[in-house]
Amino acid sequence: MDFAKIDLWILSFSAITVAITIWMGFRSAKTSKSASDFFVAGRSVSVGWNASAISGEYLSAASFMGIAGMVMLSGYDALWYPVCYACGYLFLLLFIAGPLRRFGAYTIPDFAEGRYDSPVFRKIAVCFVLFIGFFYTMPQMKGAGTTLAYIFPGLPYWVGVLVVGVVITLNVALGGMKGITLVQAVQYWIKMFAISVPVFVLLSVYGGYGKNLSLNDSDVVRSAPALVQTVETMKPERVALPEKAPKDEAWIAPFGPLTTKAAKAAGLSDQEARPYSLLYTFSLIVALVCGTAGLPHILVRFYTNPDGVAAKKTTMWVMILIGVFYVFPPIFGVLGRNFLPELYAATGSKGPDKVVLELPILIREKYGMLGSILSGITCAGAFAAFMSTFSGLLVSMTGALAHDVYGRMLRPNSTPEDRMKMFKWCAIFVGGISVLLGSMVEPLEINFMVGQAFAIAAASYFPLLFMSVWWRGMTMKGAATGMLTGGLCALISAALVNASTLAVDKGPMGKLFVSFAGINDFWKAHPLLRILCEQPAIWSVPLSIGLMIVISKATRKTIPLDIRMKMLVLHAPEALGLKQEYIQEQQGPAH
Repeated sequence: MDFAKIDLWILSFSAITVAITIWMGFRSAKTSKSASDFFVAGRSVSVGWNASAISGEYLSAASFMGIAGMVMLSGYDALWYPVCYACGYLFLLLFIAGPLRRFGAYTIPDFAEGRYDSPVFRKIAVCFVLFIGFFYTMPQMKGAGTTLAYIFPGLPYWVGVLVVGVVITLNVALGGMKGITLVQAVQYWIKMFAISVPVFVLLSVYGGYGKNLSLNDSDVVRSAPALVQTVETMKPERVALPEKAPKDEAWIAPFGPLTTKAAKAAGLSDQEARPYSLLYTFSLIVALVCGTAGLPHILVRFYTNPDGVAAKKTTMWVMILIGVFYVFPPIFGVLGRNFLPELYAATGSKGPDKVVLELPILIREKYGMLGSILSGITCAGAFAAFMSTFSGLLVSMTGALAHDVYGRMLRPNSTPEDRMKMFKWCAIFVGGISVLLGSMVEPLEINFMVGQAFAIAAASYFPLLFMSVWWRGMTMKGAATGMLTGGLCALISAALVNASTLAVDKGPMGKLFVSFAGINDFWKAHPLLRILCEQPAIWSVPLSIGLMIVISKATRKTIPLDIRMKMLVLHAPEALGLKQEYIQEQQGPAH
């Protein structure tokens, strides 16, 4: 590690963010006294705080770093990610948030068992909390390793993963859900500041967004002269693009490098690639929209609201908060393509995923330490991004192990104090596995990995929640069959694509996954299968829902006898008092 290259401003801002996070974690931990505090923050989080906390948890390394990196790498195809990330909350608002909170459980496996009176179903649901959670932690760890390697030139990628993993695991083990709620809420506003201020400064130095976009497409100048009327005299000179960078016409096209890569690898023409691009795009939309409504670490936060009305208001505000945030990352992607083309030639933690961190430094030559300060601000935002999301994931997975596995399956008669102690141990266990997995995914793109986690959630938890909330004819066998089949198919498909991608890495991961290298030849010969495995939501979600309907129809005699009361609990206004009566009946001694 070269200490002479460490920028003290960048180091200082990053260290302050980490210190504030740890301090707030210790401070909040003092108020976490009961099992309810650890699992659902005492169900007392207000709409404003919870909306900020959910937004802070949701805006992960994929949002802060990955979107900008993917826009730079793949062009405007990548804009489907921020658009659909935000749109997914509309599904949550309309169909899931209110009913889920009225059910009044601690975890999503709680809901699965309570809705179908089946302890077996809880075990299945726990598995998918872990599957989705670990898939989602990997890109957060990639963000951590990338940021630390940027701050400390020469630092091994895995060291950054380890450091951040230890800090967040400590925070979660100390205070649980209540301990991280304040942290995540504050981190949203840190991220909002860190992504917006550098954008305004960069655009004031390098010209407006339209002006920079015009450098990649001369048609913009011809079709919108008023927007870029001074382009010829004022537009900045773009650095020459390397051979590895996508051409301008492909980068700015509706079907660019992201959606056409499988078809292009197979040698198909632009016209032949169009159907494949459409299929990829539609499947990506299904994964991101439905997956948002099926993420356990997001869904469990609605249990922290006082009631269903507050949960719906929270969802509405989350849409607004994250919608505003997503205006900014694509701008970094456009500027990065124009002024940091050398990132195209790099891979892993040194590639386009770090464009948000690198861009502010460019103005250092002209404005001195202002560039370092701005880069320090973006690094602080990156820390807030992956730390807040990893915190939520860790709480979700730890809660599933401590509450569902230990408290409900292994020791049903355990006391709340027993489960609180187990929560701490499970946090350490899950944090260790997350660090191990995160150290293996340096060659993969952050947003790509997140998209896969969304696809698994879309094929498992989304059908379960949507159908369970709105169709009284669902049976346990139907729900379990659909969730298992659709979810596992998406999981296996995503894992297969990841393994084949890692197999071509020139670093240590390539040697570890070398046995999967032959799959890449198969993908070239079968681009359709590559797309269906890389983006499995378009077939796995209908498969899951279809199996739920068919199996439930075939086993209609096993519909829970009290289904009418359960549907009332899910949909009736809280003023009727049904929620409280139902929770008291279901909780039993373990709560």
